[in-house]
Amino acid sequence: MKQRRPTTCTPERLCVTLPLPPSINEQYYTDTQGHRKLSPVALRYKTEVQRALLNLERQGILTESFLERMTTCYLALYIECYFSTPLQRDLDSGLKILQDAVCKALGANDNRVVEIHLSKRIRPLDPHVYLEIDTLDNWEFDEEYRLLPKTSEGQTQS
Repeated sequence: MKQRRPTTCTPERLCVTLPLPPSINEQYYTDTQGHRKLSPVALRYKTEVQRALLNLERQGILTESFLERMTTCYLALYIECYFSTPLQRDLDSGLKILQDAVCKALGANDNRVVEIHLSKRIRPLDPHVYLEIDTLDNWEFDEEYRLLPKTSEGQTQS
């Protein structure tokens, strides 16, 4: 069996292997009042990701400089999902919970993500996710748009 890639961290990039997230069909349930809530499976997944990343921090692999950049830089995600079979499920069905879990565990708002590359791979005996997070000092938005400053009332100036 092929070995997993090593976990590495520089001030600009984290490369890590994480558990495969639950599919979208497993992530929510409707309670007795009709509200959609995260399922126990989804909550467990978020806890697993948090523990894995906290463990990297305790081992000194996850650096303070990287964690600081997670809160100040734009983010690009490179994700390879290794499934048991090619048609097991949709590639993007676990994307949101993975992004939410990782960003929360690393202290970042997921609205900082400006680029995602998502690939499906097959690893029948070892389903998992390989994730690379790049912290970007700047990001080029479309030229025809410019961000307008907000007023003290929270409205955009024109």
